[in-house]
Amino acid sequence: MTTTASNIVFDDIFTINSIDKEGKKFDRVSRLFAHSKNYDMDMTLDYNTELYPLANGQSFAMALASSLSREGGPANADGEENEEDRDAWRPDGKGRRGLEEDYDYVMYGKVYKFDGGTSEIVTAYASFGGLLLSLTGSSRHMTNIVLGDPVYILLRK
Repeated sequence: MTTTASNIVFDDIFTINSIDKEGKKFDRVSRLFAHSKNYDMDMTLDYNTELYPLANGQSFAMALASSLSREGGPANADGEENEEDRDAWRPDGKGRRGLEEDYDYVMYGKVYKFDGGTSEIVTAYASFGGLLLSLTGSSRHMTNIVLGDPVYILLRK
């Protein structure tokens, strides 16, 4: 069963309100606080400052995706990626080209917590090898973000 649905489960344009407002804890990691343009979302994100330098007041596109494949969602009944989708990105450049080609900074992680908050406002939490993301806003914009699912975060200036 193949699907033409997008693997992108959330995307918006964010503007950085502050960086490291609680102090810098690690040499190459900063924590940004940003607000989105279209969906009125708040985001806190840890990122590698050497790989992806950002500045206060800067805007960037952020997307969350279930897979880097451009073809759509998982293609088998178990919800697992096809074997060729697992090889979508390779450091030697020989893998199939996917969504990562359209972005400057990509991390792979897992959605580990979902706070219900009020019925309308929710917060999703994801960890990318210890670099954390929290995304807070209307539940209707986060219906495709699923607790326990693997997720890619993609950033582009």
